[in-house]
Formats: sequence, C-alpha cells, structure tokens
Amino acid sequence: MRARRATAISFFLFKRFASLLLTLLAASVVVFTVLDVLPGNAAEVMLGESATPESVAALSAKLGLDRPALVRYGDWMKGLATGELGTSIAYDTPIAQLVGERLAVTLPLALMAMGLTTAVAFVLGLFAAARHGKAGDAGIMVASQLGIAIPSFWFAILLIWMFAVKLRWFQAGGFPGWSVDDGGGLGPGLRALVLPALAIAVVQASILTRIVRSAVLDVMREDFVRTARAKGQSPNGVLWGHVLRNAMVPVLTVMGLQFASLLAGTVVIEQVFSLPGLGRLVFQAIANRDLPVVRNVVMLLAATVVVLNFVVDVLYVVIDPRLRARTRTT
Repeated sequence: MRARRATAISFFLFKRFASLLLTLLAASVVVFTVLDVLPGNAAEVMLGESATPESVAALSAKLGLDRPALVRYGDWMKGLATGELGTSIAYDTPIAQLVGERLAVTLPLALMAMGLTTAVAFVLGLFAAARHGKAGDAGIMVASQLGIAIPSFWFAILLIWMFAVKLRWFQAGGFPGWSVDDGGGLGPGLRALVLPALAIAVVQASILTRIVRSAVLDVMREDFVRTARAKGQSPNGVLWGHVLRNAMVPVLTVMGLQFASLLAGTVVIEQVFSLPGLGRLVFQAIANRDLPVVRNVVMLLAATVVVLNFVVDVLYVVIDPRLRARTRTT
C-alpha cells in the first residue's frame, strides 16, 4: 500500500515537473520571439534612428543578429543552462553578474515584504473569521479595502515623509550594501529595506487578509468541523487542528502568486527608494535599450513564476490529505 502511494505521488510530481519544463520552454520561445524575431532590427532599436549603417552592422554582428534565429535561440538556451548570459551593452558587464548583484537587493526585499504580508494577513484574517459578522470583522474588511485601494508608490512617499523626514528613524532612500567594508552590513542593509517592504506589503497583506478570511469561513461550514465541535474540542483546537490546514490550499495559491509578483513588481518602489534592485535594472535596461539584459531578466522572472507554481502544487499534496488520496486514485 505504501509503495503504491509513493508511486502515485511520484507520478503526480513527475507530471507537474514535466509541465514546468514545457511551460518554461514556451515562455522562452515567447520572450525570444518578442525581443529578437519580430520585425525590426534590435541593433537599430538600441542605437537609435541616428545610427549609421556601419554601426548598426557592427552591433548586429556583436549581438549575433546576422545569424539564423534558431541558432541564436539555441545559443541563448545553452547560455541559460550554463549561466553564460552574455554581456550587457550599456554596462559592459556580464549579465549574470549584474543580475546577481541586483538580486542581492530584490530577493531580501521580496522576502521581507512577504513575511510582513503573511504575518499581518493571517492575524487579521483569522481574527475577522473568528468574529464573523461582528464589528471587528467589519472593521478589518473596511481597512483591507482601503489597503487595496492605496497606490503603493503613494504609500511609499507617505512612509518617507513620516519616518524619514519627520521622525528621522530611517533614511529616505539608497542602499548601503551588505558588506561592512563598504560602509554597510546586515543591520544597515535590513534597515534600508524596512520602508520599501512596508510599502509593498500594505496592498499584498490587504488582499491576502480577505483570502484567509474567506477560506477559513468556507471550511468552518464543513460537516467535519461541526463534528469536531460536537465532540467537545475547543474553538482554538478546531481552528488550528482542522480548519486552518484545510483552508491553506487557496491561500497558498495566492501567496505563491504574490511572491512572484513581489519579485517582478518592485520597479516603482525601487525607483522611489533608489534601490539598486532587479526592477530598477529592468527599468534602466529598457531606457538604455539594452535588450540582452531585458531578455534575460524577463526570462528569469517568468521562470520564477513557473517554479513557484510548481512548489505550490507540491505543497498542496503535503498539506491537503484529500489531494493525496486523489493522487492515489489517478
């Protein structure tokens, strides 16, 4: 029985992994087609309308645009597999190095924002669900609606005005780095990310709060919850032992999408706080017409979304016993 269960789960994971690979392949084709194959010379786009034919031809040869599209696509895929992403036109720096340096800012920012989002959303969502129909529930729903309506860049400016200009608890922008030798360090680096993380988390926490509340309320109406209550289990025991775990499936879906959007959607916040992150790199690459950087970063962000969806699918099987039973029957 255990061997059959393990085989079923392994087959389920294999199907999800195969779907992951096919999705990544399709995404790479779309990204490459949009940036390299569609009508229009990428070298002309980078150099501008005033470029001479000689300079366009030289850049086309440097980028390999004079070769067939399939050859260029194969070279790009090989570079993605080996980490050889080429060289940035604007920075004259290996793209892999650029991305690594910017991820060292964006990834901690996204993790901090996601941590704040999760903590606030679960506390408020569970509180609202436990007091469904009462004043506390209504107040949290109104507050979450306001949080969704507030533009993140406006809230970021408000945070700068309050905590950087008036109270002087934080700096208004910039990033000192993670190295103590450069005047930064772990403490100053995390401190510089607090306000940007709060600005990002306010909208995401508002959305997730409503999802947690709705999911918990749906599960609380199930028959097995009434049975657990009839057996004399305490409200907290029912909530933590039965309700929350079964409510996690839709919550995990939203959390996975939110974390992916945090990585991909930090362009505005990084501009407001002058953070040298991945979003700002994309913005600068577009402004500088550095298409190789744009292509690789967009592919990285697309891969992040796909991989996170795969991780969420795996967590479904771990968390929900009903899905484990379904995998054994399919």
